[in-house]
Amino acid sequence: MTDLHRLSIREMAEGLKTAQFSSRELTQHYLDRIAKIDAQVKSYVTVTAEQALLQADAADGLLKSGMSGALTGVPLAHKDIFCTQGIRTSAGSKMLDNFISPYDATVVAKAKQAGLVTLGKVNMDEFAMGSTSENSYYGATANPWNLSHVPGGSSGGSAAAVAADLAPFATGTDTGGSIRQPASFCGLTGLKPTYGRVSRFGMIAYASSLDQGGPLARSAEDCAYLMDVIAGHDQKDSTSVNKEVDNYVAQLNNTAVKGLRIGIPKQYFNVVGLDAEVKARVEESLKKLQDMGAILVEIDLDMVESYVPTYYLIAPAEASSNLSRYDGVRYGYRCENPVDLEDLYKRSRSEGFGAEVQRRILIGTYALSAGYYDAYYVKAQKVRRLIQQDFLKAFENVDVIAAPSAPTTAYKIGASLDPVEMYLGDIYTIAVNLAGLPAINAPVGFDSNNLPVGLQLIGNYWSESQLLSVVHQYQQATDWHTKRAAIAEEKA
Repeated sequence: MTDLHRLSIREMAEGLKTAQFSSRELTQHYLDRIAKIDAQVKSYVTVTAEQALLQADAADGLLKSGMSGALTGVPLAHKDIFCTQGIRTSAGSKMLDNFISPYDATVVAKAKQAGLVTLGKVNMDEFAMGSTSENSYYGATANPWNLSHVPGGSSGGSAAAVAADLAPFATGTDTGGSIRQPASFCGLTGLKPTYGRVSRFGMIAYASSLDQGGPLARSAEDCAYLMDVIAGHDQKDSTSVNKEVDNYVAQLNNTAVKGLRIGIPKQYFNVVGLDAEVKARVEESLKKLQDMGAILVEIDLDMVESYVPTYYLIAPAEASSNLSRYDGVRYGYRCENPVDLEDLYKRSRSEGFGAEVQRRILIGTYALSAGYYDAYYVKAQKVRRLIQQDFLKAFENVDVIAAPSAPTTAYKIGASLDPVEMYLGDIYTIAVNLAGLPAINAPVGFDSNNLPVGLQLIGNYWSESQLLSVVHQYQQATDWHTKRAAIAEEKA
C-alpha cells in the first residue's frame, strides 16, 4: 500500500472498484506525501485535507453501494485559478489572497459530480501571467526533477504536484502554453483542448479569447480520463461550444499511427534559441513515430515571426480589460486607510498586483488607448486571422503538426531572463492559442542535465481524441512517461 502513487488512473479506479483499497486510504496516502514532500516542491497553496477525507468517505459509500462512476474516489489537484466554493481561490495573487469563492467553477463542479476527491489548490504564476511559476505571491514552485529549476508556468504547481506524485492528475489552464510548457519541463503529458471545448465558467480570466482549461497527468490515457470528466458544453459560458464530446478513453486506440501524416514546419526547427539537445530529442521522437508507420511531411508555416508580437498585444489588452474589476471596492485586496477614492484605486492595484501583472496591464492599456487602438490591437487581430489561416492551409496536407513544446529545458529559479527573453520562450506554444487549436505535450527524453524534453503535437479543431490516441500509442512503444524524479520515489 506504500506505492499507491505509482498506479495509473485506470489502475486506481480498478483498485477502488474491487476494494483493494478505499478512497480514504488513497486520499490519506496523498495527503501524507504532501505533508512530507511538498515543503521542498512548494506546489500546493492550499491543502484541503479535512474536506478531502469527507469527499473520500462519501466516495467509499458510493463504491460500496454500486452507485459509483468511472473515477469515483480518485484524488486530484486544481490549479488555483478555478473557483472552489468555500475555499480560497487566489490566482497566485495578493489581490485575491483573502477571496473565498461563493461558488464552484464548472470544471470543479464536474469533478465533484464524477466523485473525484479534491486534495487542494496548487500554485501558479499570478493571474496565469508567466512561464516559470515564480510570479506568484506565494513564492516559486520547484521542478521535482531538479529543485533549483522552475517547473514552467503558469500551471507550474499542477505540473510539479503530478511530477512529484503529490496528485495523480491535475487541472491546468493554457493561455499561451501554460499547460504544455510545464508538462514539457516536468516530463508529463498535458493537453490544451480546442478553444470552447472545456468550460471557462468560474475560471479567473486572464485573456478571455485565449484561455482554455485542460488536464496534466503522466500519460495520455490519464489525461483522457480527466477529459472525459471536464469536456463538454456549458450554458454558463458563452464561449463554450455545443458540440458532441468524444469518449476519450474509449477512443485511445482509434487513430492509426501507420499512415498518419505529421507536418514538420521547417521554420520551427531553425528558430534562434532552440537548444541542440531539445532539437535532438524531438527529432528522435519523430523518428520513432516514423518507425511506427507515420509519414513525416515538411511544411511551411510562414507567420512564425508574428507569433510573439501578436500574442503580446492581444493577451495584455484582454488582461487590462479583465483585471480592471480588481479595484479595492468589491472584493479582493484593499489598501489600508485610503485618503480618497483615487488613492484607494491606485494603492489597492499597485500593492495588490505583482510586477509582471502590472507590466502586462500597462502594455494592454496602451494598446487599447484611443490613439493606438487601430495601430496595435486591431492590427494584431488581423494578423491573428492570418496565423489561423496559415495552420488551416497546412492541415489540408497533414493530420497533425509536430514541434518542440519549448526551445529549452527548465530554467534555473532566479535566472535573470529579461521579459522579452521570457516571452520568446513561448514561441512554439502561443500560436495554438491565437488560432484556438488543440495541442498536446508528450515527454520524449532528457537533456544532459537530466531535465525533461517535450514533443508538441498540434491538431486541427476538435481533434483531441486523435492527439491523445497518437501519444497513447507512442507511449505504448516508449517509456519516457514512466520515468520518475528522485523526489517522487520518496516514501511518505
